[in-house]
Amino acid sequence: MHDSQVVIVTGGGRGIGRATALLAASRGFSVCVNYLRDQSAAEAVVSAIQRDGGKAVAAQADISREAQVVSLFEQVDRELGRLTALVNNAATLEPQMRLDSMDAARLERMFATNVIGTMLCSREAVRRMSSHHGGSGGGIVNISSGAARWGSPGEYIDYAATKGAVETLTIGLAKEVAEEGIRVNGVRPGFIYTELHAKGGEPGRVERVKSLVPMQRGGQPEEVAAAVMWLLSPEASYVTGTIIDVSGGR
Repeated sequence: MHDSQVVIVTGGGRGIGRATALLAASRGFSVCVNYLRDQSAAEAVVSAIQRDGGKAVAAQADISREAQVVSLFEQVDRELGRLTALVNNAATLEPQMRLDSMDAARLERMFATNVIGTMLCSREAVRRMSSHHGGSGGGIVNISSGAARWGSPGEYIDYAATKGAVETLTIGLAKEVAEEGIRVNGVRPGFIYTELHAKGGEPGRVERVKSLVPMQRGGQPEEVAAAVMWLLSPEASYVTGTIIDVSGGR
């Protein structure tokens, strides 16, 4: 990769985002590691990239807030240069419960980050990459979830519904900007060992459910990151509007 490749990874301090940021840097991308609250985690990723000779910055932004999204992208313009890739990884999850126990505030938080935030980041990316805006193309990868297909009954159907929305966005935006040099794809992870499960109230969830997976194991964040980086690579030059399952056959 030549040194003009610039990627923003939202929620890049932990889990799949962290693995993606590290892999992108190893392939020559300058990386913006976005984070919401955990500054030390994001800065640790940046330090690891810099130790290996790469270029990275940490950038705080709540993607559910439009003004903060705009500021995030402007910071990248200034500090890293012209954006060529976006990984929409940041998402929130709340404690497991049924719909009949959820209030509107929870639903609004969930959709504000997972859907509206992803759309706002995508908008800013298109404004920079699209040939209609004087850009020279790029790639967007949205991180979905197997929940979009399974529905996550009794756990978090609100989260599952947001990921269904992200998949529909992926297909629609891909077609919208296909002639403008931008490819838009998704990755649909299955049961992956990340901290997200603790946020849902069950840190050991992957161990509990891995027997449901044909490969009989949970996945590692690096296995998801590899699919993301393939989609952003020239090897995927004729791939858009596609969602890749990284789920051990489930």
